[in-house]
Amino acid sequence: MPQPIVQVDAFADRPFTGNPAAVCVLDQPREEGWMRAVAMEMNLSETAFLLRRDDGWDLRWFTPAVEVALCGHATLASAHVLWQDGLLADGDEARFHTRSGLLTARKDGGWISMDFPGKPEHAADAPEHLARALGAEPVYVGRSQFDLLVELESEAAVRALDPDQSLLKQVEARGIIVTARADGGGYDFVSRFFGPRVGVAEDPVTGSAHCVLAPYWARKLGRNELVGYQASPRGGTVRVRVDGDRVMLGGRAVTTLRGTLEV
Repeated sequence: MPQPIVQVDAFADRPFTGNPAAVCVLDQPREEGWMRAVAMEMNLSETAFLLRRDDGWDLRWFTPAVEVALCGHATLASAHVLWQDGLLADGDEARFHTRSGLLTARKDGGWISMDFPGKPEHAADAPEHLARALGAEPVYVGRSQFDLLVELESEAAVRALDPDQSLLKQVEARGIIVTARADGGGYDFVSRFFGPRVGVAEDPVTGSAHCVLAPYWARKLGRNELVGYQASPRGGTVRVRVDGDRVMLGGRAVTTLRGTLEV
């Protein structure tokens, strides 16, 4: 039976920016192998699969290589599709049952606000070859549940990175979050995210990385509400608010493509 699929640019206020994700709202359960094959075919950093249940939606995320335990931009894209397609009323909360527990999202004007678990880092030794892989010297290295956090000396240093992906792939982490305090421009911090071990050389905008970045920069800057900019070639803005052990992520989304899987 043909399967509708929607492509959405998440953490974006206009097409061809932010992070593209594919969203499949399923009408029946699908085998994991089928979902993996679809994600490989879409060849985006994430493809999301939704299946309705009594109190919300089951949600799974796949890169072209692996299933992941937490993904912000594909959750944002999923919520956007549910509201846009009338599967949820504007005032309803989107409830997603995931490998990271219950995640929720609400409309907030032209933005979508998502309630995610915080993933604070702790100081760690720099892995061997990290500086050479990045081509930059870290001023701080920390490790969270999934990722390595690396602070550099300046926004310019973050923007200038051209890492050696083969060396970076040797770092034992889902991904490497590289960050620095922003020079201004309405942002508090900038970041980039590299995930060669999960098949994503550089992710355009990474919501789950901001579950690490939010508590890190809130502690450093002494404020719980911040604005981050992920300085990838596509770029995207993420609003964050730290609330205890939770992080509220805010972003916008734009639908760019609709189609049907024929297999």
